[in-house]
Amino acid sequence: MSTVAAIAVGLVALLHVYFLVLEMFLWDKPAGLKAFGQTLDAAQASKVLAANQGLYNGFLAAGLFWGLGLGAAGTSVKVFFLGCVIVAGVFGAATTSRKILFVQALPAAIALVLVLLS
Repeated sequence: MSTVAAIAVGLVALLHVYFLVLEMFLWDKPAGLKAFGQTLDAAQASKVLAANQGLYNGFLAAGLFWGLGLGAAGTSVKVFFLGCVIVAGVFGAATTSRKILFVQALPAAIALVLVLLS
């Protein structure tokens, strides 16, 4: 796999680690409230759901790191997990906020193209 593709996949994985931290640990803290544009009451009411969502983002990151660790042999793993990220991003954009399309789906789509071209 090319270095550029590996860097792109790594950045998408790190982005999902960041989402995990925001959703699992900072959801009802100032950083989480600002990132998701929520009130403290709304965040406290949805804290358990956000933690569950954060855990899933962690699984996406783990899968991408796994694929990176496999090197060229991990292409199918990277393609699968990048595809999952894209689907999650498109669904989030359709149901929650269009911003998710650009923050989550677009970086994964770029990384996917780079992986497939390498």
